[in-house]
Amino acid sequence: MKKIFTASALAIAALSVSPMVAAPAAAQARSTAVADVRAAAAKSNAFTVASQQIQTTYKAQIDQQETRGQTLQAEMNVLIAKYNEEAKKSPQNQTALQAAAKAVQDKRTAAQEELGKIGEPVELALAYVEDQISVRMNEAIKAAMTAKKVDLLLQPDAVLARENNVDITDAVVVELNKILPSVTITPPAGYKPGQLVQQRNQQLMDAARAAQPGAATPAAGTPPTTR
Repeated sequence: MKKIFTASALAIAALSVSPMVAAPAAAQARSTAVADVRAAAAKSNAFTVASQQIQTTYKAQIDQQETRGQTLQAEMNVLIAKYNEEAKKSPQNQTALQAAAKAVQDKRTAAQEELGKIGEPVELALAYVEDQISVRMNEAIKAAMTAKKVDLLLQPDAVLARENNVDITDAVVVELNKILPSVTITPPAGYKPGQLVQQRNQQLMDAARAAQPGAATPAAGTPPTTR
């Protein structure tokens, strides 16, 4: 399983991490640092162990996907060779050329769908692991900022130039390991990728609205909404 950590691992992290300082304070930050959230998640003990467990638990699906992928690629190569042969002919038979091109495209689409189906359990388990880490990342970032006495934290791609000592990614990893030493790779029934982050974001928004002056309160006798 070569793709054990995807770019989407914490693509939602920016939404789950609350702003640390207000805009005026940010302009006067006394100590600024950078941290790569995706790298921190990938280096955490929770993700490292979970990825190993996924490789073991879903070995049959991973091996099947790899073996079937090799077979499908060989079949694809035959169709590509036929297309290339048609393309070399002079004059070209456009009907035959288009048919050969369609055969390649249809085979590619069918192969992707088949391999995706085989790998669904693996991808779902991985998404659940990433989701569990995402919802705790905000706490790890805040703890690392406190430990390093940082009051403004930036993503690496938002910085033009910096010294290596301003990178606190490893500090985020340390805090994440404390907060979330392990995760489970078995998603609950009905789980959808990103569900935990969405629920957490909704809770944060509800709490923010409730904290606003003049926020409406439920009428007496009205049961609270359950999410």
